[in-house]
Amino acid sequence: MDGSCEKIFAEVIVFPGGCLMGKIIGMSRPHEPHQPFFPFGNPFRMLSSSHLSRKLLILSKTFEETLAERLRRLNPKDKGEILSFSWMKLAMESLCETHNDIKTLITDLELPVCDWDEKWLDLYLDVSVNLLDVCIAFSSELSRLNQGNLLLQCLLHNFESNSSKLFIRARSSLDGWRQHVNSKNPRVENCCTILDKLVKSLDLPKVKNSAKGKVLMSALYGVKVETIFVCSVFAAAFSGSGKKLLDLDVADKFIWARAFTSLQTSVNGEIRNILSSGRFPVLKELEAVDTSVKKLYPTIQDGVNPVEEEAFQNSVSDLGRRAEKLSQGLDLLTKEVDSFFQLVLTGRDALLSNLRTSTDSDGRLEGNGIERV
Repeated sequence: MDGSCEKIFAEVIVFPGGCLMGKIIGMSRPHEPHQPFFPFGNPFRMLSSSHLSRKLLILSKTFEETLAERLRRLNPKDKGEILSFSWMKLAMESLCETHNDIKTLITDLELPVCDWDEKWLDLYLDVSVNLLDVCIAFSSELSRLNQGNLLLQCLLHNFESNSSKLFIRARSSLDGWRQHVNSKNPRVENCCTILDKLVKSLDLPKVKNSAKGKVLMSALYGVKVETIFVCSVFAAAFSGSGKKLLDLDVADKFIWARAFTSLQTSVNGEIRNILSSGRFPVLKELEAVDTSVKKLYPTIQDGVNPVEEEAFQNSVSDLGRRAEKLSQGLDLLTKEVDSFFQLVLTGRDALLSNLRTSTDSDGRLEGNGIERV
């Protein structure tokens, strides 16, 4: 096989998790009808041993068993961990690992992309832009929550003095923070429409029938299911709406199906219980800070008298600890989202670069619009 072809294909099918807006704005085609995400074949066709070589069966089984174990790790024994920043960080790490696994599988399959036609490439670019929009929404929300931390820091600074003037400022900071965390992010609200479209594309018609194609299609289906699940949980957590949760039905024939169903039932069920109780915000660390803020607010209405001074200082210290934990959690999750961003963006850039190289060498990809990027 041509080494350049293998490199192109090894980099091509990776879900994007972030973007450079100026580079990709021209790739989105919202006016065109929705197309299936994967044009390779039907993911629900059985991988029969009579049609697959031993090597392909081992590759498929290894990928599925690894995914199953990864999904089991995401299912916490303590449901109280769900929607904590540590759990969300683990979920994003899991996505990075799965996307790296699919890149490795593509290389091991040695299935070239040299003969891909123009519509396949356009399809990848169009749908990947939709996924980029989802990730942009999450980055936007994490940035917004970080902005709220500035109000908390201002609040804690004002508590260092008993001046009545500074207490007025502290009340203003409390009001500002509560208003900030209870506001909605339009980008998070809008990303759910994209996820719905991706769910509809899971059940695909048969396009290409080959042994390697079946293995690849089955693996890509698993990647997509985990990606949609994690993104829907993030959307529900950031928006505080159970309507953002997606319940996916997975055929039992997949090795990872039982682990996924158990994970989805546990996580989605717990989130719905939280939301039905009227709790908001639902993110654990954010909720902890909000509880401290609500406790402090009545205390500073008319100042703090000497009798209440010790209790007041304890409350301030408690808020400071919880605010610091929130800040650390936001930083860690932001870094993990950025890592996912870099992983998929690198693959996307490598694809575009190699396609241009291929175009220069044989001219087969001319006129596909890649050069507009």
